Amino acid sequence: MSNQLWLAIGFLGQACFSMRFILQWIASERRKESVVPIYFWYFSLGGGLTLFIYAAVYLKDPVFALGQGAGLFVYARNLYLIWKKQQRFQQAS
Repeated sequence: MSNQLWLAIGFLGQACFSMRFILQWIASERRKESVVPIYFWYFSLGGGLTLFIYAAVYLKDPVFALGQGAGLFVYARNLYLIWKKQQRFQQAS
Protein backbone atom coordinates (compact mmCIF):
# COMPACT_ATOMS: atom_id res chain seq x y z
CA MET A 1 0.00 0.00 0.00
CA SER A 2 1.09 3.55 -0.63
CA ASN A 3 2.24 5.89 2.11
CA GLN A 4 -0.73 8.20 1.41
CA LEU A 5 -3.19 5.35 1.93
CA TRP A 6 -1.54 4.38 5.22
CA LEU A 7 -1.58 8.01 6.30
CA ALA A 8 -5.30 8.18 5.48
CA ILE A 9 -5.87 5.01 7.54
CA GLY A 10 -3.99 6.57 10.45
CA PHE A 11 -6.03 9.78 10.24
CA LEU A 12 -9.27 7.78 9.97
CA GLY A 13 -8.39 5.87 13.13
CA GLN A 14 -7.52 9.06 14.95
CA ALA A 15 -10.77 10.69 13.76
CA CYS A 16 -12.83 7.75 15.07
CA PHE A 17 -10.95 7.77 18.33
CA SER A 18 -11.47 11.53 18.73
CA MET A 19 -15.15 11.33 17.76
CA ARG A 20 -15.88 9.30 20.87
CA PHE A 21 -15.08 12.30 23.07
CA ILE A 22 -17.33 14.57 21.03
CA LEU A 23 -20.20 12.08 21.34
CA GLN A 24 -19.63 11.74 25.08
CA TRP A 25 -19.59 15.51 25.50
CA ILE A 26 -22.84 15.96 23.51
CA ALA A 27 -24.60 13.16 25.41
CA SER A 28 -23.50 14.63 28.74
CA GLU A 29 -24.61 18.14 27.79
CA ARG A 30 -28.02 16.86 26.75
CA ARG A 31 -28.55 15.02 30.03
CA LYS A 32 -26.82 17.66 32.16
CA GLU A 33 -24.70 14.93 33.79
CA SER A 34 -21.69 12.88 32.83
CA VAL A 35 -22.71 9.89 30.74
CA VAL A 36 -20.88 7.46 28.49
CA PRO A 37 -23.12 6.46 25.57
CA ILE A 38 -22.67 3.05 23.95
CA TYR A 39 -21.36 4.71 20.78
CA PHE A 40 -18.37 5.90 22.82
CA TRP A 41 -17.29 2.26 23.08
CA TYR A 42 -17.99 1.52 19.40
CA PHE A 43 -15.89 4.50 18.30
CA SER A 44 -13.20 3.48 20.81
CA LEU A 45 -13.12 -0.03 19.36
CA GLY A 46 -13.15 1.11 15.72
CA GLY A 47 -10.58 3.84 16.22
CA GLY A 48 -8.39 1.67 18.44
CA LEU A 49 -8.44 -1.21 15.95
CA THR A 50 -7.62 1.08 13.04
CA LEU A 51 -4.78 2.71 14.98
CA PHE A 52 -3.52 -0.69 16.13
CA ILE A 53 -3.30 -1.88 12.50
CA TYR A 54 -1.64 1.37 11.48
CA ALA A 55 0.93 1.09 14.29
CA ALA A 56 1.62 -2.64 13.95
CA VAL A 57 1.57 -3.09 10.17
CA TYR A 58 2.68 0.24 8.75
CA LEU A 59 4.76 1.89 11.45
CA LYS A 60 5.96 -1.38 12.98
CA ASP A 61 5.95 0.49 16.29
CA PRO A 62 5.56 -2.01 19.14
CA VAL A 63 5.00 0.70 21.78
CA PHE A 64 2.16 2.36 19.87
CA ALA A 65 0.70 -1.03 18.86
CA LEU A 66 0.80 -2.35 22.43
CA GLY A 67 -0.93 0.76 23.76
CA GLN A 68 -3.73 0.51 21.20
CA GLY A 69 -3.97 -3.27 21.47
CA ALA A 70 -4.40 -3.20 25.25
CA GLY A 71 -7.20 -0.67 24.92
CA LEU A 72 -9.07 -2.97 22.52
CA PHE A 73 -9.65 -5.47 25.32
CA VAL A 74 -11.12 -2.75 27.54
CA TYR A 75 -13.45 -1.46 24.80
CA ALA A 76 -14.61 -4.95 23.85
CA ARG A 77 -15.15 -5.89 27.50
CA ASN A 78 -17.28 -2.80 28.11
CA LEU A 79 -19.41 -3.57 25.05
CA TYR A 80 -19.79 -7.16 26.26
CA LEU A 81 -20.87 -6.01 29.73
CA ILE A 82 -23.41 -3.62 28.20
CA TRP A 83 -24.73 -6.41 25.97
CA LYS A 84 -25.04 -8.80 28.95
CA LYS A 85 -26.89 -6.16 30.97
CA GLN A 86 -29.32 -5.61 28.09
CA GLN A 87 -29.88 -9.37 27.84
CA ARG A 88 -30.66 -9.61 31.57
CA PHE A 89 -33.04 -6.67 31.32
CA GLN A 90 -34.87 -8.25 28.36
CA GLN A 91 -35.17 -11.60 30.17
CA ALA A 92 -36.59 -9.87 33.24
CA SER A 93 -39.25 -8.10 31.16
